[in-house]
Parts: sequence; C-alpha cells; structure tokens
Amino acid sequence: MRPLPLKLLSLLSLLLFILVLVSYPSPLALIRSSAPPKLPFRSSDLLPLLPWRLARPILGSLRSAIDLLPAFVGAASSPGDSVEWKGACFYENRAWLEYHNESGSPFGGGTLHIKTSNAHSWTCMDLYVFATPYRVTWDYYFLSREHTLDFKEWEGEAEYEYVKHNGVSIFLMPSGMIGTLRALAATMGFRDKCRRSSLWDFLALSKIRGRWGGFETLEKWVTGAYAGHTAVCLRDAEGKLWVAESGHENEKGEDVIAILPWEEWWDFEVNKDDSNPHIALLPLHPDMRAKFNETAAWEYANSMSGLPYGYHNMIFSWIDTISGNYPPPLDAHVVASFMTMWTKLQPAYAGNMWNEALNKRLGTEGLDLAEIMVESEKQGISFEKLLTISEQDDWVYVDGKSTSCVVFILGMYKEAGLFEPYSSSIQVSEFTIKDAYSLNFFEDNTTRLPEWCNKDDTVKLPFCQIKGRYRMEFPDYNIMQPYPHMNEKCPSLPPNYVRSNYC
Repeated sequence: MRPLPLKLLSLLSLLLFILVLVSYPSPLALIRSSAPPKLPFRSSDLLPLLPWRLARPILGSLRSAIDLLPAFVGAASSPGDSVEWKGACFYENRAWLEYHNESGSPFGGGTLHIKTSNAHSWTCMDLYVFATPYRVTWDYYFLSREHTLDFKEWEGEAEYEYVKHNGVSIFLMPSGMIGTLRALAATMGFRDKCRRSSLWDFLALSKIRGRWGGFETLEKWVTGAYAGHTAVCLRDAEGKLWVAESGHENEKGEDVIAILPWEEWWDFEVNKDDSNPHIALLPLHPDMRAKFNETAAWEYANSMSGLPYGYHNMIFSWIDTISGNYPPPLDAHVVASFMTMWTKLQPAYAGNMWNEALNKRLGTEGLDLAEIMVESEKQGISFEKLLTISEQDDWVYVDGKSTSCVVFILGMYKEAGLFEPYSSSIQVSEFTIKDAYSLNFFEDNTTRLPEWCNKDDTVKLPFCQIKGRYRMEFPDYNIMQPYPHMNEKCPSLPPNYVRSNYC
C-alpha cells in the first residue's frame, strides 16, 4: 500500500480537528458539567491513521471473529413506534420512520430518522445495515445529531405493507468500522491449535483454507461440528473400493454427488486439494456391519449419482428452533436480512438455496423471498417459525432429491437399515455433521481398530485419522442411539452446544 501524501494527511488531520470542534461542547461547558470528564478519543479510534505495520498487531488483538456479524437492534415502522438502543460508538440512539409520497407513486416512500447522541469518544463512529425483504443498504454515523435515510419509493404494495406492519430492520455492526476490520483480521487468522505429531465406512473431513475452508468455519461455528465435510467408503461385488460424496466438483465446476474410485479420490485429497484437508475414518461397529444392506446402499448411491449438491435445504438441518440455534449476535432477523441481500446480489443462487424449500413449508410454488415473507404472514406463521419447520426426506426439488454431504451418507445408512426400527419416523435431512458422528454406529473398541490406525501418534484416538497436520477430535463421538423424530427440535448454542434430551 502506498503511503498517503503529506498534504493529504495534513488535510485529513485538519478536517478531523474541525469536526471535533463543531460536534462537541466547548471546554468551558465541559468544566461546568457535573458529569465525569470524557476523553476526547480512544486510542483504537486512531488506528486508521497509524502505519499498517503498527496497526496490524493491535487490530488482531482487540476483537474476535464473531464481531464481523451485525446485531439486530430493532425495526422502525412509524413516528409513534420508535426504537431505542445503545450503539458501539453512540450510547443513546433512537429511530423512527415517516412516510411520504414525494415520488407521486401509488404507495410512496419513507424517511428513516436516526438520532445519535452521547458518543463514548470524539472520534468514533457507528456502522449500520438497514433491510426489508426487498432491499439492503448501509450507512455510518460520525456526528451526534439527527440523520436521515431516504427510501424514495417502496417497491410496490408488498414492500409498503411489509414495512407498515414490520418496519425497516436496523442492524448494528457491534465493533464499528475499526472493530469490523479487527474482526476480519481475527477471522483470517483462525487456526486450529492442536498439532498432530505426524501423519476406511464414514469419512469426516475438515478443510482449513480456501472457499470450502471459509464455508466450513461458518458451518462449524453455528452447529458445533468439528468437521465440515463427509464422504463414505463403498466396496463393490469385486472388492473394489470406492468413495461416494455429495459435493464433488465435476468438469463443469458444478458440485454434484459422485462415486469415485478410492485411488482417484485419495490422489486429489493428497496432491490437488489446496484447502489443506484433514481426514478421519470412522469405522462402523461390527453390529452395524452385520445389519448393513449393501445392495440397498448401492442402489441408493447409484440413484443419487450426478444429482446436484443439496443447496436447497442445507441451512434447515441447522435451524430447528426459533431462538436456540443462532450464536449471538445472529438471530432470525439477521438470517432474513442475509437472505434478502443475497437475493439481490445472486438471485439465481438464492432461489436455489432456500426459496423452493420455504415454498414447500408453506405449501406454495414459485414464490420469491419477498412473496414468501408476505404469504407466511398471511398464513399466520412468523418467518422465525417458518425456518424451523422440519425438512422431509421424500421432498423432491426441481432438480431431484436434495442432499448435502452428510444427508447423502445418512440417507444411504437409512436405506441400508441402520436406523431401524425408527426409519419411517426419522428425517436424516435434519441431521448436521455433528449429529452424524454422535450416532452410536461406530467402533467402540479400540483394540478392533486396524493396526495401522494412529500407529505413529502418541494419542490413541477412538477413530483413525489418515491425513492432516493437526489432530482431529469429535466431542460426543459415538454416543447417541436413534429415536423417533431425532434432531428435529434441537438447540445448538455456543460455546457448549448443549442439546436437550430426545430433541
């Protein structure tokens, strides 16, 4: 990064000084005040003015990765229904919405008023995101005064009715502008701490770098899983070993369900996968092997081969409850806001990831996200409740059955008879990766593990880690017996991710 020219730096400093003078009381007023003296700034507020080499270590030490996420503070719907909250910079904030028709359109528009006051320092600022099902925008506030955000025209009757009843959602970036950058630095610096001394069934993978590494980190955080991807080993009638997985990237760059020769799959993971994969083999228990219907399993795998990865219902295995699955500051409002924003940015992907699944929960077809929210309200189902309705294994989407990596494997186990006598009352689409490795399907006698299993490791694991620099672990491994309606209503809040009995 090139350094700022001296003239520009001087100009910025002068501008900052002027803003301080015009925005805050005089020194005499401060002396007369009975309130305790307030420092004009916090040292962290000056981080942007420091050279990067000096700012970076401070940036990385003051915040956590979680601070990247917005916090829902309220929704403003009318002048008589204002919302108040404490911000990261301004401790007293109030917002209300006034309607107008400056555009002369059938439903007009509105102005959101945000009054900020009582800043903790003279140089801080608050960063906000504002959302309805039809739009997402943002703004930041540096001065103690009344600010406005204009919505020139509502996007038709649907948005007008939604805002009138539910308001414009307001999200605070809890760390402000600098804190958000600090949190980003913390996220980029995330690493497992537990080194492994060195370097077949259910395969659990954890990817650290790249596109999948970032996605898996988010998945682990919200579900409590200690792995982010799964695959399964299969042997055919001739004894040839295969690996089946949902999420294999084909020649077109599409993530699909694929059945690959072991050698091809392993060569990719060892020599071509740049995500630094860590891989563990979780051998099935002999009792599970004895009841395993291999013919049924192969029929299921072959029937699913070539279908797309289960993007349609991926998030619904995570969300089971109205408030017990969202790590703070996440909540259903943030999820709805993210869906809205993603719908605007990537409408095709958004429709693929949740629109069809939400339509199935409402008994409708073809509604987009905004129409889904309106229809949900008409049916008397809150959006928070709609997200918790259980996925059904027999639902067929526009491109076939939809299974994520772990749902594909558990669907195979279900067809093979491992969930009997409860197969008809268990929806494996509701299982996360943590739910999968918690099932008591796996070997519980370490003396029966292969001789090579963890041979060169000083710690004897109850499973076999076959690749990775760091030692893998799976809390609550191999402890849960299947039961009817398993994992349909389970909370999953950090840091302990405690689940209620028979949820």
